Formats: sequence, C-alpha cells, structure tokens
Amino acid sequence: MSAALALAIFLIAFFFIATEKADKVKVVLVAAGLMAVFGLIPGSEVFFSEHEGIDWNVIFLLFGMMIIVGIVKQTGVFDYLAIWAAKKARGRPYRLMVMLMIITAIASPFLDNVTTIMLVAPVTIVVCNRLRIPAQPYLIAEVLASNIGGAATLIGDPPNIIIGSRAGLTFMDFLVHMAPVVVVIFVVFVLLTKVLFRKSFQYNAEHVESVMSLQERRAITDPAMLRRCLIVFAGVVIGFGLHAVVHIDPAIVALVGAGVMMIVTKAEPSEVLAEVEWPTLVFFMGLFVMVAGLTHTGVIETVGTWAISAFGDDYFLAATALLFGSSVLGAFFDNIPYVATMTPVVEGMVAEIPDAGTGQALWWSFALGADFGGNGTAVAASANVVALGIAARAGHRISFWQFTRYGIVVTLLSTAMAWGYVWLRYF
Repeated sequence: MSAALALAIFLIAFFFIATEKADKVKVVLVAAGLMAVFGLIPGSEVFFSEHEGIDWNVIFLLFGMMIIVGIVKQTGVFDYLAIWAAKKARGRPYRLMVMLMIITAIASPFLDNVTTIMLVAPVTIVVCNRLRIPAQPYLIAEVLASNIGGAATLIGDPPNIIIGSRAGLTFMDFLVHMAPVVVVIFVVFVLLTKVLFRKSFQYNAEHVESVMSLQERRAITDPAMLRRCLIVFAGVVIGFGLHAVVHIDPAIVALVGAGVMMIVTKAEPSEVLAEVEWPTLVFFMGLFVMVAGLTHTGVIETVGTWAISAFGDDYFLAATALLFGSSVLGAFFDNIPYVATMTPVVEGMVAEIPDAGTGQALWWSFALGADFGGNGTAVAASANVVALGIAARAGHRISFWQFTRYGIVVTLLSTAMAWGYVWLRYF
C-alpha cells in the first residue's frame, strides 16, 4: 500500500512538472511534504542518508560552484570567451554549436558535467545575445554533450563515482572501457545535431559583422582579479581530479574553493549570494525527497530486482536489461539517487557470476544506461536541471518538453549504440 501511494505521489508530481501546469519548485515541495506526512520517507534520516534522502554532496557541490561562477563572471571572462568563440566560428550557427559542444565534451570527463555546464552555459548565453539568436538550442546541445562526454571517466558523471566506489573500478578502468564508445557516440551526436536543430540555425550578417569588429580583450574588466580567480579555479579542478586519491569529496573542494575565491577577490558576499540559483537548489532537495519515498518503500528496488531476476543465467540478456532498463528509469528519476539505489542490486547479481569479465560487463552496461538515460528528460540529470535554471534566469526559458523531445532521440540513439558496443566487446 505504501509503495503504491509513494508511486502515485511521484507520478502526479512528475505529470505537473512535465506539463508545466504548476511551478516545479512548488510541485516538488508539496510532493515531498506529502511523502513525509504519509510516512513514506525514512523520518529524519531523509536529511542524513544520501541513499534514502537528500544528497547534500550534490547540493553543496552546486552551491560552491555557483559562488565560484558568480565571482568569475565579474571579471568579464565569459564575455571574452563568447566573443572569441563567435569570431572563431565566424558567426556560423552550426559551426558555433559544434565548437561549444566540443569544448563541453572535452571538459566533462575531467570536471563533473554539472560544473562544466555551469561554466559553459553563461558563455553560450552571452554569445547568443551578442549574435541575437535564441540560446535554447545551443544550451540543450551542450547539456546532451556533457552527459555523453561525462560518461567517459570515473569523475565525469556523478553516477560513475557511485558505481566505481561500489564495484572497485578505477579511473583507468572507466577510461579503457567507457571512453571508446563515448567518443564514437559523441561524433555521431555532433552530426545528428545538424538535423535535430536545423530550424534553429539563424545567420544575420549585420549582427555577425558587429561581433567580428569587437576586441575580446576589452571584455576583461579586471585582469588582476581574473588571474587570482584562475589560480583558485585551477586548484579546484586539481582537487576534483585527485578525488579518488585524497578521498576529499568534490563538494568540500567546491566549498573551500568558493571561500578562498571570495577572500582573494574581496568579493561582496551579498552580491555573490545573489548569483546563486536558489530555486534550482530547492528543486533538487525536493526531488531527492520524492525519490527517497520510492526508495524507502521499495519501489525502485522491486522493479530492478524483478527485471534482473527474470533473465536467469543469460548474462547478455541481463546486461541488455540493465542497459535499457537504466536508460528508461534514469530518464524519469534523477540518475544519482537511482544509481545509489540500484548499485547493491547489481552488485548482488555480479557476485553470482563466476566469470569476472562478464561481471564487469554488467557494471559497464549499468553505467552506460544510467549515464545516457540522463539525457532522456529535463529532470533526468543534475546538469539538465541546472541548465534550465540558468537559462530561465537569463531570459532564455527552456520548457520541459522542448528539452525532452531532443533528449529522447539522443538517449535512444546512444543507448542502442552502447548496446551494440557491449555485445561486440564482451559477448
């Protein structure tokens, strides 16, 4: 009964989010409140358990990076990069999109994809404003590229960190097994965007000419402040990269980096905090509580266990179920709590397989499905939600379905290609 009630609350809330019949922040807060009133979440543990509650690592990582981005923005570097990108692309819309996607995809494996989007999205909005073209297609393409590119490494996508920790997989393991298929899928995706966004490519020679005449160096308003910001930011990136070695959570690195940057730049706290996307953070907290209701009542585990047990000793079929099942479920639930919930199920199944290589194949299928499923809908991955928040704040609102109609196509394509890769390489 409790599982059915939790599922009903989640589906009704998801309906209002998807149809945008009500503000999504209000919806998740009401849904989270109902989960608590009916005892469908684990009491006060919802505030302390990342597996059955709010993942504060994600919240504080976002908060820290929002502060860092807010301070860096004051130096004018985003305007500089926007003008530079527009001039390199010579204002050609598709060329500009490809350039921004490549930058995003290269950064995503080494920064987590949320951080990448928080850095690239402001640049994209500025360059689109300069060229007087809609920013939505470019932001959507970047988010899709970040979710694809982030799948390549241990630290590129938060679900990979969870899977790597539980399965004992290293950075090099992910690079060897995930990166090859990610590169191929990304190349196909870049070619696909020319078709997907063909109606959005606008070229206005007059606006392009005005941008080409700009001197990007003049956009830097405070070079000394920028140098200090870049030194601190480099330290943050190094901290992210050494996560598996020093075992300091990326959220701590981001918070420390934000504090140090505020000190060295003498930034005014009230101005910096005004740049924080508070509605996005609240939405995430509410969403985590909603998923906690499904987790605590056993909905997600029941579905996962049933799907996996249905395939017996046919390991390729099990890998297929993990890949497509994770892709479908990951498209409707934020993939971080989904992976945290399903990882023990996959671990139990791998333990029953005598061949270690086949067992690893199930882990890679699980990771690929969860990562690529993050492109399925506007709320499927943290990067998606963050991008929509940034876009709305800048006046380039992206609706749930505007994102999702592109995301579904890319998810289906990438998952099908990943399935072929798993079959060819492991079976």
